[in-house]
Amino acid sequence: MKKTIVPVVLTICLFGMVNGQDRLTGETFATRSEVIATHGMACTSQPLATQAALDILKSGGNAVDAAIAANAVLGLVEPTGNGIGGDLFAIVWDADSKQLYGLNASGRSPRSLTREYFIEHGYTRIPAFGPLPVSVPGCVDGWFEMHNRFGSISMEQILQPAVTYAREGFPLTELIAYYWERNARYLSPFPNVGEVYLPGGSAPAKGEIFKNPALANTLETIAIEGRDAFYKGDIARTISDFMEEQGGFLFYEDLAAHASEWVAPMSVNYRGYDVWELPPNGQGIAALQILNILEGYDIAGMGFGSADYIHHFTEAKKLAFEDRAKYYADPAFNDLDYRSLLTDAYAAERRALINSNQAARSYDAGKIEHGNTIYLTVADEAGNMVSLIQSNYRGMGSGMCPPGLGFILQNRGELFSLEESHHNVYAPGKRPFHTIIPAFITKDGQPLISFGLMGGSMQPQGHAQVLVNLVDFGMNLQEAGDAPRIRHSGSSQPTGEEMTDGGTLYLESGITYSEIRKLLGKGHTVQFSKGGYGGYQAIKRDPETGVLYGASESRKDGQAAGW
Repeated sequence: MKKTIVPVVLTICLFGMVNGQDRLTGETFATRSEVIATHGMACTSQPLATQAALDILKSGGNAVDAAIAANAVLGLVEPTGNGIGGDLFAIVWDADSKQLYGLNASGRSPRSLTREYFIEHGYTRIPAFGPLPVSVPGCVDGWFEMHNRFGSISMEQILQPAVTYAREGFPLTELIAYYWERNARYLSPFPNVGEVYLPGGSAPAKGEIFKNPALANTLETIAIEGRDAFYKGDIARTISDFMEEQGGFLFYEDLAAHASEWVAPMSVNYRGYDVWELPPNGQGIAALQILNILEGYDIAGMGFGSADYIHHFTEAKKLAFEDRAKYYADPAFNDLDYRSLLTDAYAAERRALINSNQAARSYDAGKIEHGNTIYLTVADEAGNMVSLIQSNYRGMGSGMCPPGLGFILQNRGELFSLEESHHNVYAPGKRPFHTIIPAFITKDGQPLISFGLMGGSMQPQGHAQVLVNLVDFGMNLQEAGDAPRIRHSGSSQPTGEEMTDGGTLYLESGITYSEIRKLLGKGHTVQFSKGGYGGYQAIKRDPETGVLYGASESRKDGQAAGW
């Protein structure tokens, strides 16, 4: 009996081991199935923020109300990527007007700081930390712009979840705790940072309860007194006085003069799907340029993970990023016609430069006609959808932490160039080049997918990869985000550095070695990397039934949830 039982038991154990790594349905790399619901959906990079958004929806708020609430909570629970000291961009589908609206809530550089200051003090580029890279934080004004136009409940209700968590405390999640500790290494010397973010002298650990009563007070003031409390009241004066003490240039007048801008999203059609991004000063149209170039190839025939697909994608990215480096800047300071970068003729012209068998070491920018971050998305039962991204830029930001307010100011100004003839050259009252970009997909004039992916220059690369996964490779919403990603680094930058060596192609695990060898044969420099591939959230709305599908990937601590 023993001789017959043992082989059967071993067979069952081995079978279980194999299937413990596989899925019964869908792609093997998917971390879970999509979340599916009808009344509402929220997808954020931290579960407490997702739940706050759902609570707002259940209490009668709409998608815009819920998105603001989630963003406020994220500024508290994930200060490693965002907060009210940073900027905000959003794309909103309004079910009543059946239109997309774009919001650029990025702040401008200090009016009293000039390029000459940097040159006279020996700077070749703007530093990452301290008072000099600080620009006006646009987040709070962005909240009120969205709320004034589309909101349905009071800001007191919307901000209450963040206020409550700030006072009562919350336990840190794993990945956020990791980044918090890394930020503490270089921000701890700056005034007030330790008092707010390093209780007991060190970064809070996974599972440790963290409270931020100063931020609770700030949010409460904003909720009751409105956006002017931040830009024209005592908060603005505190920021101004602190920046002057630190040798900075962001003063009360800069904050008082701030205003967000409603902009028309720009789009290309990729194999029947209209893909929408915001125009510069952000980098969103780089994703559109990549897709325009790729549409000329049989991507589906190449196959996911193939050397042919990865090669052509990487070369398309290099071409788009050369234009990004040269042209993307605050449109108020130039007369460039960015629509010319998105024409079929221009895409064909750029596509012709690609050698299907050899990686390019460098490309020139085309000719244009003259004329660490969080992402979240929310949808409600009425059909409203919000694609929102918000950031301090480098992790927790500049290190400039005004006393008693509970947040750090962004360092987005680091991305200005100091080259005099550059479109993105520093100037007073100018919006810097921005990496954070929300995205949206419509089909036949109907809203389909609200999505985004955080992570610096990875964002347009990630947007394009998600689209290709959905459209060319037939993946579902969760699979499209979980699929192994590629990231090319080394293209020319909006700050002035140029690519001369072809850069480096970073790969997540999941690409076979046989395909990697083919990439090496085409001249790519290939490396493996665990991180730097962004954090994806997405919501899909079935145009026939109104059913909502949500996805949140495992690279972050996030959650997709519906009701």
